[in-house]
Amino acid sequence: MKNIAFVTYHKAPHLTPDDATALSSLRDAGIAVTPVIWNLPSNDWKAYDAIILRSCWDYHQKLDDFRRWLDHIATLQIPLWNPAEIVHWNLHKKYLQDLAAQGVNIPRTIWLKAGSPAPLQTLLQDNGFAQAVVKPAVSATAWQTWRTSPANAQHHQTRLDELLRSSDVMIQEFIPEVTISGEWSLLFLGGEFSHAVVKRPQNGDFRVQSDFGGTYHAETPPPELIQQARTIVNRINRPLLYARVDGVVRNGEFVLMELELIEPQLFLGLHPSAPERFAAAIAAIL
Repeated sequence: MKNIAFVTYHKAPHLTPDDATALSSLRDAGIAVTPVIWNLPSNDWKAYDAIILRSCWDYHQKLDDFRRWLDHIATLQIPLWNPAEIVHWNLHKKYLQDLAAQGVNIPRTIWLKAGSPAPLQTLLQDNGFAQAVVKPAVSATAWQTWRTSPANAQHHQTRLDELLRSSDVMIQEFIPEVTISGEWSLLFLGGEFSHAVVKRPQNGDFRVQSDFGGTYHAETPPPELIQQARTIVNRINRPLLYARVDGVVRNGEFVLMELELIEPQLFLGLHPSAPERFAAAIAAIL
């Protein structure tokens, strides 16, 4: 029997209901799972054959500690998935710049360094943004994320200034298709496409996360959409246990919003074969 850790955090120390759907298939594959809070000093990581990031959903608020933890795990030479170098890269949303430089379609984005002056109204007007989404460059679950426009930019200036005191910030052109047709999440397990969901915000909002009233359901994407997402995943050019490609279709083209490689919800419970696929992908890396 192999023993693996599913990494969690203090507010949700146990397995999420979604991750728990894979337990039976993992057990059948001879794999036992223990949920482990990532930053407990008492953890004996050497007790595990592999460490898998799952619901460590406070890393963005403890970034320096999380980076040190990643480096510590690397010194133990215990397999971490996804690999630490990929996680380090994926922590800061400048990874989107890297992908855009390789030809990946992302929303038009203004990148601001922490401490830099940022007259919000001027930035929006100069870039032709009728609406925009402001977010920290390191964030999760729409943390400190809001929508703005030239008309209400002055009202949001203080909030932006406060955010820039401690964080790099990105201002993305708002993509209205998110509220019209929804945002796709395409899931890849063990490098292969597994399943997909469409997420939609509640009326009057733009955030698709369930924390803010967003809903999601399983949907089969067209082959060309799967191929576009696969091309993005393949650009990483590293073995990945899981990847979630989030984006919208605009004028027939896929626009990447996020490439989730750290601790994405995998929506395993929405597809009957997904838990078994995840278990098989884990078994393959042990």
